[in-house]
Amino acid sequence: MIKNDSCFDFDISVERRDTASMKWDKYKGKDIIPLWVADMDFCSPPAVINALQKRIEHGVFGYTIPADDLNKIVVLMLEAEHGWPVKPQWLVWLPGLVTGLNVACRAVGEDNDTVMIVVPVYPPFLSAPGNSRRNLIKVPLWEKDNRWGLDFDRLENAITTDTRLFLLCNPHNPVGRVFTRDELTTLAAICEKHDIVICSDEIHCGLLLDSDKTHVPTATLAPEVANRTITLMSPSKTFNLPGLGCAFAIISEEKLRRRFMAAMAGIVPSVNAMGYTAAEAAYRDCSDWHAGLLDYLRGNRDCVARAIREIPRLSMAPIEATFLAWIDMRSSDLKNPVKFFEDAGVGLQDGIEFDGRGFVRLNFGCARALLEKALQRMSSALERYVSST
Repeated sequence: MIKNDSCFDFDISVERRDTASMKWDKYKGKDIIPLWVADMDFCSPPAVINALQKRIEHGVFGYTIPADDLNKIVVLMLEAEHGWPVKPQWLVWLPGLVTGLNVACRAVGEDNDTVMIVVPVYPPFLSAPGNSRRNLIKVPLWEKDNRWGLDFDRLENAITTDTRLFLLCNPHNPVGRVFTRDELTTLAAICEKHDIVICSDEIHCGLLLDSDKTHVPTATLAPEVANRTITLMSPSKTFNLPGLGCAFAIISEEKLRRRFMAAMAGIVPSVNAMGYTAAEAAYRDCSDWHAGLLDYLRGNRDCVARAIREIPRLSMAPIEATFLAWIDMRSSDLKNPVKFFEDAGVGLQDGIEFDGRGFVRLNFGCARALLEKALQRMSSALERYVSST
């Protein structure tokens, strides 16, 4: 991939107020630092911005299809980063990854069949099955020695005769795990045994923070696993492009791919011209920017970890990937931790939305000075609370 973005300054604070930002407008007119929704505050890579400007200068924004070059670039990226030889015809373009989760639920099984997930998890995992008239089985992740993992015994015992689909999030949002090859192999064997299709949301695979971790796409485990796997990816998290609506599914098995595309028919719109343009530039031209982002996020992750260790009654498992911290509030005895921190000037996301009561999620994808200010507000508020109880 071409490298051309080596001088980006992630300490630059971009003003996002009054830009119709979902993240910032939630607290419009209030002195509350928004660290909730998974949307980074950094400018997108210069190469992406340049590509969009060039596309805008063309001046015609008609119906757009994915360019052959885009498909080639994605195939090259998957081979280079994951050792995954993908054919262009396996790619199905989508206007967002959440769309892919919902289409997968519609494509696999029938009405009243069951979809399995592990919790806590990104909220659309909780809603997508019901949107498609499927039942939902929730299996808790295990939590031990300050680490999260898949509880295989509990998972297999929860499978029913009508369980048709397993929705996997890897790297995991919100707990930040990068599941190992052994963990994924065990999960895949269970799904093979019970004839369950796997839909693997891998949108954060470009955001590994631990240098000793490797992202293993579920579909690369074995040909028989690939035949029952729908992989979902997008440049939106890695390159901060969520507002441009561009994602893709990778489905090697032809019948499964046809079912997925049939479930899309008539209800899923095409990706817009800007989304395709941004995706092509991101995967082709932004490897130096990407490396700089990871270095900066590692520093922010470490900043959060140090602060949480020092804040009374809070704890947090190590964050292996993403720009999201899953903070354990259970020892604080706070009945409404989100409101507590909002009153202190920090906006976090309630763990209840992830089926994780007693936790909050903090987005550290922002300028470090702003993050440090937010963490100081949190620390001061907890210290005052603890001293008064």
